[in-house]
Amino acid sequence: MALQLQGRRRSKSLLQKISELNFLMIIVVVLIASIGFGLLYSVSGGAVDPWAKKQVIRFVIGMAGMVVIALIDIRVWMFLAYPFYFLSLMLLVIVDIAGHTGMGATRWINLGFMNLQPSELMKIALVLALARYFHCLDNDQVGRYRRLVMPLFLIMAPIILVLRQPDLGTSILIAIGGVAILFAAGIRMWIFVVTGLASIPAAFGAWQFMKPYQQSRVLTFLNPERDPLGAGYHSIQAKIAVGSGGVHGKGFIQGSQSQLNFLPEKHTDFIFTVLAEEFGLIGGLGLLGLYLLLLGYAVIISMSVRSQFGRLLSLGMAVTFFLYMFINVAMNLGMLPVVGVPLPLVSYGGSAMLTLLVGIGFVLCVAIHRDTSISRGGAFA
Repeated sequence: MALQLQGRRRSKSLLQKISELNFLMIIVVVLIASIGFGLLYSVSGGAVDPWAKKQVIRFVIGMAGMVVIALIDIRVWMFLAYPFYFLSLMLLVIVDIAGHTGMGATRWINLGFMNLQPSELMKIALVLALARYFHCLDNDQVGRYRRLVMPLFLIMAPIILVLRQPDLGTSILIAIGGVAILFAAGIRMWIFVVTGLASIPAAFGAWQFMKPYQQSRVLTFLNPERDPLGAGYHSIQAKIAVGSGGVHGKGFIQGSQSQLNFLPEKHTDFIFTVLAEEFGLIGGLGLLGLYLLLLGYAVIISMSVRSQFGRLLSLGMAVTFFLYMFINVAMNLGMLPVVGVPLPLVSYGGSAMLTLLVGIGFVLCVAIHRDTSISRGGAFA
């Protein structure tokens, strides 16, 4: 049955939607991004080039897209959920066939004005597709085995393609995000327990299939000093930067690790260590506080939504954002192996910045349409 876009309530006017935008949430987003601009300015030695200027332009474009997404009727996004997913999947296939290679991995499509990373889009597309799928099921259908075939396909297909790039960090993010949606949708807990226990032998067996650099990252995480000038260099220098910042930090553009270029990837994966070195424990906790405030808004919004699609969409975006934040910060502190996961809205990078702003746009859209009734009819239901 074709998806119904006709709800029980009359559609809101554009002015009504604008007035219902969560401006406090938008202010938090701007504050987080502004911290990123300042840090990029710092690691450039007090210059807007080469990173801060481009990041500001990307943020302005992303903010415009975020607002547009928020103002569009949520039923339209449900209608487009599957097409968006399969488009993202096709882009991953294109990457596999003729993608742009950089730093030993093939993860991008060269668009001329920017390199698009489809795996970033897939994190959003997967949440949309799973939210639509479970919205279209009755409560008694959610736990049936045959109803798990489609969501497992939706999760596994991009993971396989991303692993081929290779990009273990992103594939883990996609897997955890997908499992979180399954849990929020009401899949029985014992299914997760049994699946987790059955996966333990496979996890040990996966070691032999890992790339040499991936094995090195795991071994270095367990003992960074085993190769202090090679694989362990990133982790050791990051810890030195974080520890040297103390409580109050060394001051803006005064970090020795970043300014003297001891700190690798200081504008992307390890930008949190720049913050900790220059602004200390207080600066790090301040940024984490803003992140938690943003996540809190998303969770509260999900609890007040009338439709299952809106609830899962908001929760899914919150989980995606949290995983970005947690993995990057834990990696910077030496609590997790080094993986290529950016600090949300702070690290330099176009694809991640735009993807996260799109995700926040969907959360704002859910908030505006929290009382909108959405039909269960749709493909694959």
